[in-house]
Order: sequence, then structure tokens, then C-alpha cells
Amino acid sequence: MAKRDYYEVLGVGKGASEDEIKKAYRKIAIKYHPDRNPGDKEAEEKFKEAAEAYDVLHDPQKRQQYDQFGFEGMNGAGFGGFSGGGMNMDDIFSMFGDIFGGRAGGFGGFGGGGRRPQQFRGGDLRLKVRLSLLDVAHGVTKKFKVRKDVVCSHCHGSGAEAGSAAEICPTCHGSGVVTHTTQSFFGMMQTQGVCPTCHGEGKVIKNKCRECGGTGVVKGEEVVEIKIPAGVAEGMVVNVPGKGNAGMHNGVNGDIQVYIEEEPNDTFVRDGNNLIYNLLLDFPTAALGGEVEIPTIEGAKLKINIESGTQPGKTLRLRGKGLPSVQGYGSGTGDLIVNISVYVPKTLSHEEKSALAKFRESDNFKGDSTTKQSIFQRFRNYFN
Repeated sequence: MAKRDYYEVLGVGKGASEDEIKKAYRKIAIKYHPDRNPGDKEAEEKFKEAAEAYDVLHDPQKRQQYDQFGFEGMNGAGFGGFSGGGMNMDDIFSMFGDIFGGRAGGFGGFGGGGRRPQQFRGGDLRLKVRLSLLDVAHGVTKKFKVRKDVVCSHCHGSGAEAGSAAEICPTCHGSGVVTHTTQSFFGMMQTQGVCPTCHGEGKVIKNKCRECGGTGVVKGEEVVEIKIPAGVAEGMVVNVPGKGNAGMHNGVNGDIQVYIEEEPNDTFVRDGNNLIYNLLLDFPTAALGGEVEIPTIEGAKLKINIESGTQPGKTLRLRGKGLPSVQGYGSGTGDLIVNISVYVPKTLSHEEKSALAKFRESDNFKGDSTTKQSIFQRFRNYFN
């Protein structure tokens, strides 16, 4: 199906609260739930589409990123979200099964007894990283030593002591859910809920691992390499799938969310993908023109020509010398904008004063109202 706006998919406005988003998702998910529409591929796609929209909009960080960058911000460089078409039903029920009143994803009145058991998902981790402007320009790979839940080496994540294994839950018979039948005014009603014995997993461990206590995970450390794409900016979040806490009983690993911070730069000011450099000319060069050198983000020098009679406030734009667009959002590279000002010395020698006094008498060195308006207009255009 063609990609639709996430707010449109759930039928809510951009100012919708978290509770409104959850209610809207549940309503759509129940309507197109596989148990209610067996074999209906179109319903299945709409079910996945709603899950994708909910995954983004119920998470404040992902929602902010989507509002700012749209679909490109969600798909590029691991920036949050997921592709609904790439997820299977187990993934969706694992993440959002609680929405339907049971961790396994089933709900009363529409079958669900054949729903696959719950698979635990590890928690996400959050990290901050400070980047230099050069890191932003090229992208960078950072290494972190992360304390997190890792798979227990003694039981290899099963949670069972050596020589034993998990057994089928005697209460739910491996489904992870139990069905309750009650009499009502309308007749017999069936509702489903999480199995209280196995907590939705479909299996129980009688002989628990002595190292992890039956969870399948222990506290540990791992060195994680995280690739930060070029063009990121302060406040962005890079999502690294599968590098967070290990899930219990060999479940699904959580993610690592890396929050971007930028280090101040002494040479350039960043304006989106553009870089601004303030060039201070001496008066003779501004008046006579000439060749000057300016720095680049790479640290090299770039020669540019200054026209004779260059006025303070003039800007030069060097195309493609700025920062790249972040992967998946925008295209091309920003520019290097050179703002020109002219240096006026605070102290002068006797000879310098005499020389300037002669120039002051020349009409060519006297500005008029047109010149003043031109300079003012340049400053106003810049700030606008």
C-alpha cells in the first residue's frame, strides 16, 4: 500500500494526546485483527499499517522526529520507527499485545486461542554523544562500554538449569492465554487474558538456573560500536536496533537510542546544513581587492578573490562547502556563507593619521545616503 500519514492512518489530529492515540489504534487494530479477518491480506496490511503508525506516535521522541522530518526521518540511518511491511505478527504482538488486554495479542470474542505465546523484549537504553563539527560533516563511529542485561552464559538464555528445560504450561497448554466464559444478558461471552501461571509465555521453568534465577539474563558489559551518520544535528536521536538489553528467555533485544549533542566550534556557526564564516578584511584589501584565504571544515585553506570596493556586510556563498544532509532526509550539501566585515584599527601612528587625513579630503572616500542604505539593506536581508 502507498505510504499514508501516520495521523491519517489512526484518524487523529496532530495535537492528539497519548491516550487518544492509544484508543484510536486499538479501535483500528481490533477492526482489522487477523483473528477477526482470517486470510484477508488487505486487513492484515491495514493492521500492520496501524501498528507502524502507533509505534511512532505513541513514543514522544519518535513522534517529535516524525513531526520534524516526516517519513524520511523515520527510515534513514536507523532513526526510530519500523517498516510495517517488514514486521511479522509476532513482532507486533510482542510490542503491543497489551493493547488488546493480553500480552499474547488475543482478545475476547474473536478467537485468539491459536495466538503464538509472548516473547519477551529487553528494555531500551539511552546514551548521549557529543560530536564535533568535523564528526557531523563526515559521520563517525563511536565505541561505548555499555552496562546492560546480557544472555546468561550458564543456561544460554533458557532460564533452566543444565540438564533440564522449560515445560509446556499446564494452565494454558502453551498458548500464553486463558479463556473465560461468562453468562450475560446477551448470552455466553468469552474473554481472554494473560495466563497467570506462565505470564503469557506458554511455558514454565521448574528447575531454574542458579546464575540468573530463571530469567535467562544477567548484568554484564558490552562494547558497542555505533555508527553516527553524517549531517545529524543537536537533538536528533539515532536508534540502534538490537543493541539494548537482552530479552528474557532468549527473547528480543531492546534498542539503544543515541541522543546527539554538538560541540561549539570556534571557526564556524552552523545554520542548518550551511556553515557561516565571518571574514575580517583589512581596509586596503577591501578597497583594492585581492586574494585571501579562508578555512574549511576539513582544516584546509581555500583561496577566494575579493573584488575592489567590497563593502562591509557583503556575503559570499560557496556552493556545496557546507554540511551534508542527514541520510534519508533532504539531498545535497549545504553552502559555506562568508560574511565580510572590515577591520578598523583602534590606534594609529602619526604617519598613518597623516595619510588618512589626506584621504578624508577626497570626495571618493565620502559615502552618501545611497551607500548607507545599501549597507543597511544587506544587514536586513541577512537577518531576514
